[in-house]
Amino acid sequence: MVLLDGKFISEKIKEEIKIEVQNIKNNGGRTPHLAAVLVGNDGASLTYVGSKVRSCKKVGFESTLIHLDENISEDNLISEINKLNDNDQIDGYIVQLPLPKHINEEKILMMVNPKKDVDGFHPFNFGKMAQNMDSFIPATPHGIIELIDRYDIDTEGKNTVVIGRSNIVGRPTSILMSNKSKPGNSTVTLVHSRTPDIPSFTKKADIIIVALGIPNFLKSDMIKQGSVVIDVGITRVQDKTKKKGYRIVGDVDFESVKTKVSYITPVPGGVGPMTIAMLLKNTLKARINN
Repeated sequence: MVLLDGKFISEKIKEEIKIEVQNIKNNGGRTPHLAAVLVGNDGASLTYVGSKVRSCKKVGFESTLIHLDENISEDNLISEINKLNDNDQIDGYIVQLPLPKHINEEKILMMVNPKKDVDGFHPFNFGKMAQNMDSFIPATPHGIIELIDRYDIDTEGKNTVVIGRSNIVGRPTSILMSNKSKPGNSTVTLVHSRTPDIPSFTKKADIIIVALGIPNFLKSDMIKQGSVVIDVGITRVQDKTKKKGYRIVGDVDFESVKTKVSYITPVPGGVGPMTIAMLLKNTLKARINN
């Protein structure tokens, strides 16, 4: 069993980005600049955005955090987004999800300038990705593909099962894994909460990518010997034995599954760090494209 160490690989990617940023500066170019829009005080979102800001500093990016009140009106939020769209000093920005219930997420994401859409959520970028054209790829699917590539895992002709159909992870990952590319060229089955008998699909899979949001969902009796398992899930589960009162759990029952797999991602330390690294990579790309 080989642990797919996303933390280690993400640090390597950050070092590569840092060198490219230094080259831009040495040639008299402007420093890449990433902005993040955070509405409200959701704990997980605050942690995630804080991690992004620290990562920007590590690679030499400029970063701006726009922290807005959770009661902000939709119109005022759109006004803030338009300011970012018009700001030539900002190469890319993200709108941290989830947004408060009174704000239409789809409407907000549609307002993002596709050239600055480093999260890769805008339909313009999603459509280009689906056609295997150069685009901003959503950070988590991009991180999964990069992790597979860096560990030189063979995907061609393999039977891949993606569990979960969200537009952020499951759906784009299924497209990327089936693209005529490396990694890619696999035969993909997308299963979800309405799929009857999910184990009948996962037992035949060479590669399983789980993004369902249900802790410990994938058990050892649901996979075949030697499969590759990538766990996108991250859930806080109450645990009074821990200092923080909780522990982080993925969608895979790691302890039971690890004895049967050839490769597996840990949680935490697998896909999560790769997501931030790919966001930085997209921001560098936006800076180069500008």
